[in-house]
Amino acid sequence: QVQLVESGGGLVQPGGSLRLSCTASGFTLRYSAVGWFRQAPGKERERVSCISRTDGATYYLESVKGRFTISRDNAKNTVYLQMNSLKPEDTAVYYCATRPLICNRDYHSYDRWGQGTQVTVSS
Repeated sequence: QVQLVESGGGLVQPGGSLRLSCTASGFTLRYSAVGWFRQAPGKERERVSCISRTDGATYYLESVKGRFTISRDNAKNTVYLQMNSLKPEDTAVYYCATRPLICNRDYHSYDRWGQGTQVTVSS
């Protein structure tokens, strides 16, 4: 069965850290570009980060640059999103998704999605 499963979300205080994992089954993740998206209540889904297949180029939303890091572990068929210095405005459901080859900002262009994991940043 082809699927993506996110994990690692939770409740964290401002300034804290979380590491999200996106693990694929039924296909090899390294052959895809992998994006992390988030959606807060009443807001549009936005791309937080992405890593391309072809050259491993990485992309970040301006507001998370310097705080979040995306990486791959091909042996584990997993992509991670390390999130440091978390802020209340980072609160959202986080999703991972894949598309062929290269990253794209438009979430409609991603064809496989996980079920999402909730991240809540609050004191």
